[in-house]
Amino acid sequence: MKRKIKLPLIVALMSLFLMSCAGNEEKYVTSTQGEFSYDNATVYFAITDRFKDGNEGNNQSYNRINVDSLGNDIGTFHGGDIKGMTDKLEEGYFTDLGINAIWITAPYEQIHGYIGGGRDGDFAHYGYHGYYALDWTMMDQNMGTVDEFRTFVDTAHEKGIRIIMDVIMNHTGYPNLKDMQTYDYGGVENLPKDFSVSEGEDFFSYQDYVNYESPSAWQGFYGDWVRADLPGYHKPGEGEVDFSLSGLPDVRTDVEEDIGVAPILTTKWAMEENDDEVQAYLPPIMKDLRQDLNLSPAGYITTWLTGWVEEFGIDGFRIDTAKHVEIERWQALKDEASKALERFRENNPENAAAKFTDDFFMVGEVWGHGVQKDYYFDYGFDALINFTFQGLKKDGPAFSPKNKAKIFENYANALNQDDEFNVLSYISQHDTTLYPREKLEQGGSYLLMLPGAVKIFYGDEAAREMGEGGTDGTQGTRSSMDWENIDEELLEHFQKIGSFRNRNLAVGAGQHKTLSEKPLIYMRSYEKDGMDNKVIVYEGEPGEQVIKVKEAFRDDSTVRDGYTNKIYTVKNGEVKVSVHEKGYVLLEEVFKVD
Repeated sequence: MKRKIKLPLIVALMSLFLMSCAGNEEKYVTSTQGEFSYDNATVYFAITDRFKDGNEGNNQSYNRINVDSLGNDIGTFHGGDIKGMTDKLEEGYFTDLGINAIWITAPYEQIHGYIGGGRDGDFAHYGYHGYYALDWTMMDQNMGTVDEFRTFVDTAHEKGIRIIMDVIMNHTGYPNLKDMQTYDYGGVENLPKDFSVSEGEDFFSYQDYVNYESPSAWQGFYGDWVRADLPGYHKPGEGEVDFSLSGLPDVRTDVEEDIGVAPILTTKWAMEENDDEVQAYLPPIMKDLRQDLNLSPAGYITTWLTGWVEEFGIDGFRIDTAKHVEIERWQALKDEASKALERFRENNPENAAAKFTDDFFMVGEVWGHGVQKDYYFDYGFDALINFTFQGLKKDGPAFSPKNKAKIFENYANALNQDDEFNVLSYISQHDTTLYPREKLEQGGSYLLMLPGAVKIFYGDEAAREMGEGGTDGTQGTRSSMDWENIDEELLEHFQKIGSFRNRNLAVGAGQHKTLSEKPLIYMRSYEKDGMDNKVIVYEGEPGEQVIKVKEAFRDDSTVRDGYTNKIYTVKNGEVKVSVHEKGYVLLEEVFKVD
């Protein structure tokens, strides 16, 4: 049967390629170029604060400091913001990498102050990572304004890139000195006016001035909303959903009835009501949601989170600490987020995202979870993060490339024969470890050719170095991008394979067949929804090689090596290729666009 490319796709691609760089990609397209599926997603996870500083004017919002009083920046805000993300979008950085989804840390307001970081309180730890929520209805000023966020999301959508937002329902941020003084809780007494941590002290020391005895001192915090080891509060339990994770106030997501708005939010909103300076950070949809809505705590958070979807067209959520919240809450969030996305598309017909047809996407973090389908997929989750590819002890398949063929087969069989199952795999992670910097070419290749969705942790494509972590080693995985010291050779390698993956749904969403183990040659095939896409990949010695391709490409077909960009014609079921010195050939059938 003669394969066809959809006419609307060709028209769109012709205009796209007229504006693109010169070379073969200006003239040729694959059968699935421009198509999107989360089964073939290449997600770029950026800790926004550590990615790029696009607006230096917001770096010290709420009087946050960039270097703590002991000279550390381990846990401080470094200056990265939404404007910086947009700058790289406009530059084409993500497009060149083949990225089709960006996972950002929570943009909503975090606690203003610090807590003691690490085991020994040896650094000031702020909520730069987005996991210490203060107010779900407001942009964090370090991240940028509402207008800047809208520009970021719209720009991504114009480039065909989905936005996945990190969200937290399980807990709030920690009590901290700055917010105690601002919102009047904690009963801070006798605190010296010029209080700061000095040499020989630690960042737990401010707690000496906090009243941990009187319930009245804590009435202005989150009250009945949370379980916490605080006077007058509901005490944490010992189960998966009612314990206090790392001492964080645990939101009582089991509560069904309306218990009012959390006291700290009532106080905060009253203070901001007539403050013109904060209006630039308040999404319009939230103005009517900052009041008593007769909801449970989980109901409020669900309403606020889905407000971000309806206001900006957020395409998906990454759910933090998914196993620590009642599973039914996630189905409710998915249902409401799906409706919110539909409303956004209907209300914004001229927006690029209005043309997207994919459903709202939800991927969950369940610590230690691997490639197995379980009850999470019955409660709103489209995918779970795959901890086993890296391995919690650096013992996963990512470190054993000799078993690559078998892993590819296992993953494809598990994931791509079931439309309701997917995982998000990685080689580096913010709460585990970074892949060895000297092996990133090998590890990146393995990851980008893996069936299912994959995640590039920011900087893996450029050999970002591990930073200082103090007594919390995971902090070092979150060092800032050093844009002056990019490994350009490694970046180009990631770009070639990432773009090849993005052009061919078969790579992530297709079936796998190993054609040869030495050298490693394999085929991926995707035949679904009227699309027919096949690729063949060679990993072996460089130089002149003859690759048998008859299982994927007909004689006289035009194929391109996505690694060298060279065009070949299939003859007698074979292609004679000149293999790049790095030993990769990425064969894709292409069609000429006049």
